[in-house]
Amino acid sequence: MAAKLMHAVQYKSYGGGPSGLKHVEIPIPSLKKDEVLLKTEAASLNPSDFKIQKGLARPFLPRKLPHTPVTDVAGEIVEVGQGVKKFKVGDKVVALLSYGNGGGLAEFAVAKEKLAVARPPEVSAAEGAGLPMAGLTAHQAVTKDARIKLDGTGQLKNILITGAAGGVGLYAVQLAKLGNTHVTATCGARNIELVKSLGADEVLDYKTPEGASLKSPSGRKYDVVIHSASSAIPWSVFEANLSARGKVIDLTIGASNLFTFVLKKITFSKKKLVLLAISAKAENLDCLVKLAKEGKLKTVIDSNYPLSKAEDAWAKRINTQCTGKIIVEP
Repeated sequence: MAAKLMHAVQYKSYGGGPSGLKHVEIPIPSLKKDEVLLKTEAASLNPSDFKIQKGLARPFLPRKLPHTPVTDVAGEIVEVGQGVKKFKVGDKVVALLSYGNGGGLAEFAVAKEKLAVARPPEVSAAEGAGLPMAGLTAHQAVTKDARIKLDGTGQLKNILITGAAGGVGLYAVQLAKLGNTHVTATCGARNIELVKSLGADEVLDYKTPEGASLKSPSGRKYDVVIHSASSAIPWSVFEANLSARGKVIDLTIGASNLFTFVLKKITFSKKKLVLLAISAKAENLDCLVKLAKEGKLKTVIDSNYPLSKAEDAWAKRINTQCTGKIIVEP
């Protein structure tokens, strides 16, 4: 395979946005131990892809330039490396690629066996490609940090999800409702009915006074807040709406919430701030794929683009408010 060429989209330097993406012909990558080669059927874009291009993770990411971005893919295995035991040629999978190497915007991609899971026929490539980063982030927030049991056996919890029409938020609403929860959500007015259809009990337009104050229409205090909106919200707004031992799981890390995190620690506050750092595990990705197969978890797709128009997909994700995932298909 390594001697043959494939179509890929890369950038050669930091910055540039969509105009920095270039269509190239590069060798199909060769495999190392415990890796599989996929014929890419779909890839999905994440905010972290654009942050890496801007250089916000330099000098650690990407590992080298030029770089083929995007980590969330679904495809068919066309070659297996030494030591691979779970998969064989012809298997359909969903995989999370490394941020250091990327590779999703290409006709073929290399994935670690340990971060790939089987994709059943009931889950399309586009649906599967939407799951890895956004789905795993939502899963970790809901099950580990919020301690919500997806089989519905846990104690009743009141939960608020901000940015509920975003990539993480849409999954978080659905996963939370699998548990024993009352879900309040915030989003833009145009997405209120969508978020309700996915299970949210109460939905607030974040641009209204009620939405900005995060107050539950039913007067509930929140045991857990999953803050996935991109805009910063002062701790005082969260704190006023938390139950006595409530916690905020913040997916946005910046100077202000780092300060608040430290302050809550050293003052032994009963109301806590948790800064989520994703720990990707295949068993959790497999759980998401199985929930999708059973019809319990839906990937909301904003739009689809061919690989030949990857820069247009990149531009839409950066410049407009999207509802759900943007998918690129070779």
